[in-house]
Amino acid sequence: MTRLRWLLSAVVAAGMCVTAFATYQWVTANPGCETGVRCARVLFLGNSYTSVNDLPDTLARLAWSGGHRMVKAAQAPGGWALLDHQSSPDTARLLASARWDYVVVQEQSEIPSVESFRQSEMYPAVRRLVTMIRSAGAAPLLFVTWAHRAGWPQNGMPDYVSMQAAIDDGYRAIAAELHVAMVPVGPAWLQVVAQGSSPGLWQDDGSHPTGKGTYLAACVFYAAIFGESPAGLGWHPWISNGDAYQVQRTSAATVLDDRLEWGLP
Repeated sequence: MTRLRWLLSAVVAAGMCVTAFATYQWVTANPGCETGVRCARVLFLGNSYTSVNDLPDTLARLAWSGGHRMVKAAQAPGGWALLDHQSSPDTARLLASARWDYVVVQEQSEIPSVESFRQSEMYPAVRRLVTMIRSAGAAPLLFVTWAHRAGWPQNGMPDYVSMQAAIDDGYRAIAAELHVAMVPVGPAWLQVVAQGSSPGLWQDDGSHPTGKGTYLAACVFYAAIFGESPAGLGWHPWISNGDAYQVQRTSAATVLDDRLEWGLP
């Protein structure tokens, strides 16, 4: 185990601002999916960046408000990296439990920003998972995450912007190699941050998302999966009408202004 992975395990064990799903979450769906109506079937593989505020459920409810139905499930224990998923029997069972349209792949928050961690941990796991996902008949989606509010100075990223650029580079390289589409949550997050000095996207730990941050992620996924703007949708828990519209418009612009940039059809 690398020093990074040891530190992550210690953080999770200490219970520092990490909320996670149980190891296995049952498949759930919007009303009506059981009748044979077309539903998007989305499986999330990640960690607390996915499970805090329940991103899969937030997306499903947002989809419902936009006239779409969705079946969703997640395997997102706190502190997990993709190396954990690629060797997990629970992940394999969940992947085989339904015929998924999309499987979302989310790496631990710091690994994509450092080249040595990409090569030793992230990229081998992504290659294995993408092979598994495609063999199951689903399309993989890389969840491009957001940077820490203060960057990662210990590893040469003195601020948020520099760390976000490094994360983006990490995801772009493996996406290009494997011809996998990306869901640009981090780039949309960056745009919201640029629009105001108090974006309200991070919790006090400077890492995990607030409700607004999770809603932003759901809006980006909505635009990526359904090919539509979420702007004007009335379902927006946790945040005001004005904040919701800002997040909806920014998410739509990030994804829809150039879907080819993210490898989206």
